[in-house]
Amino acid sequence: MKVLIKAALAAGLALSAAPSFAQDAVRIGALYPFSGGLALLGDESFRGLELAIEERNAAGGLNGRKIEMVRGDAVDPNQAVGEARRLTSVDKVSVIFGTYSSSLSLAATQVAKLAGVPYFELGAISDPITERGFKNVYRTNPTARIFANRMVDAVAEAVAPALGTDAKSLKVAIIHEDSLYGQTVAGYQQARAKEVGLNLVETLPYSAKSVDLTPVILRLKSAGADVVLQTSYQNDTVLFFRQMKEQGFKPKAVMGAGGGYSLRDTMQAVGPENMEGALNVDFTQYRTNPKAAPGIEEFVKKYEAKYGTAPRSGHSLANYMGAKVLLDAMAAAKDLTAPAIREAVMAVDVTEGTTATGWGAKFNEAGQNERATPFLMQWQGGELVTVFPADAAVAEIKTGIGAE
Repeated sequence: MKVLIKAALAAGLALSAAPSFAQDAVRIGALYPFSGGLALLGDESFRGLELAIEERNAAGGLNGRKIEMVRGDAVDPNQAVGEARRLTSVDKVSVIFGTYSSSLSLAATQVAKLAGVPYFELGAISDPITERGFKNVYRTNPTARIFANRMVDAVAEAVAPALGTDAKSLKVAIIHEDSLYGQTVAGYQQARAKEVGLNLVETLPYSAKSVDLTPVILRLKSAGADVVLQTSYQNDTVLFFRQMKEQGFKPKAVMGAGGGYSLRDTMQAVGPENMEGALNVDFTQYRTNPKAAPGIEEFVKKYEAKYGTAPRSGHSLANYMGAKVLLDAMAAAKDLTAPAIREAVMAVDVTEGTTATGWGAKFNEAGQNERATPFLMQWQGGELVTVFPADAAVAEIKTGIGAE
């Protein structure tokens, strides 16, 4: 009998410790590519949102209301439109979170605008997403222009000093997959390279679905490229590194713009010895100095406890940070109408260096967070470690591509 009483008491205590949700749940949309070619980073991005929602619900939800997620699978822009329509008109979500891919986000945000539903973009980087005058679209992550400028500036600020040479003496080449993502970043890279006086010798687009990048690599060899800036997804990143090795092309530095360069799966497919030394300007990765990104260690622990593995890329962390900021704004709003949420988002003021990504949060009238900046990372010993700027770095930048 005593055992039964103790068990009952323990069960009662457990129930009392759990949040009590008295009101109807708040339904939110989670729109990501869960299948198709973008599924890996789409799912990784979603995991960050999922962790933020679980954390919020464990703390009592949104002002006592439980948050329920309704998933939407956006494989391509057409499906993004269809799923956004379902989420807004059938599932009646209060807001939509997403989306990772710029082309998907551009399509889905158009639907959200027509429906009058707030759209929170946590990962897509194309600048036009927040440049169309929409009053219901907000983005927490840095844009393509910021990525491109950081990549070009890193040639002068980090790569050239590591090589012991003047940046203007280096022959720089830009290669990019030819979708909206690659075109946008490459365009800004060209403009920035001209602005700072770098010697740009080639700009080469290609299809992300290409099965042979040998012509691109031969053009790079012919131009004598010292530094290659690549904007790519996973499959074309793997192909480039494999064929670069086959063709015996070893530039002094190769730098990615997130995407395929972020993933542990890419490194494993290429081989750590071949990915060694590859640079990557990207969302904050989990091997970053906690002093510059307080809370990053706790995030990694939560991720590993739920998914049984280390984060696959920084996309989950970026989505986690962005979701937390915007959930705070939703909690502060007087209600969940679009005007009330806009008023709350516009009031957000988070200092840089105080979140798990190291970013802050302050939104301009277009809905873009102006306090988000990518860091420079490098693959070293099978790990993607932050090497620049100094306050975020956990290792020094190394020169050369591929293990000697």
